[in-house]
Amino acid sequence: MDFDKSPVAWKVTSGLTAYPDAVAFMEQRAAEIGAGAEPELVWLLEHPPLYTAGTSARASDLREPGRFPVFETGRGGQLTYHGPGQRIAYVMLDIRRRFAGDVRAFVSALESWLIAALADLGVKGEIREGRVGVWVATDENGPRDEKKIAALGIRIRRGVSFHGLSLNVAPDLDHYAGIVPCGIAEYGVTSLADLGRAASMKDVDIALKRAFETIFGPTRETGEASQFASEDVARIGK
Repeated sequence: MDFDKSPVAWKVTSGLTAYPDAVAFMEQRAAEIGAGAEPELVWLLEHPPLYTAGTSARASDLREPGRFPVFETGRGGQLTYHGPGQRIAYVMLDIRRRFAGDVRAFVSALESWLIAALADLGVKGEIREGRVGVWVATDENGPRDEKKIAALGIRIRRGVSFHGLSLNVAPDLDHYAGIVPCGIAEYGVTSLADLGRAASMKDVDIALKRAFETIFGPTRETGEASQFASEDVARIGK
């Protein structure tokens, strides 16, 4: 099936963005997209260390409740970690128009986007039946050893998506110890740095943009001012 591939605004915010600020922005932008008042948007950013709980999160999966702030969120999925060195891509698209309302096709496109970007960075990402996200076979502890390198968690309201995906570039992987990531205890997490790929955040952004344009269509840089990252927030991650 051919899908709508009209241009999408592309925004990158430097520094660390407070999670509540990001959610408030996404909520407003999604409503504006649905009303036809603002264009669709992909927003790349980083957060200070925190955990988010999706609609399927289990309290028992929070192993260290006081370690980092925990934010309940309306996206799908369970507990996950966000922090410095992880590229967040919040995806605000009109699924009704772009994918004729086919949510599965949208999720598959997000997975394909991540896999293509990872391939551009020299890493083979794969999806697994029954396990959300993108995985890498590491062979560290045998031929079936796999670790998660990217997570997906979306919400769709009135046909418009928000939240999105996170790709581990060079985060502190010990921060994942405070939760059972995505409710899956038997597999670990990894990053580009952990795999020996010396990619900068800019390298990752270039790969993400190139792969996005191949799958979703063209992007255009937005002239919107970035009011989210602050020095106070940035110091939390140091």
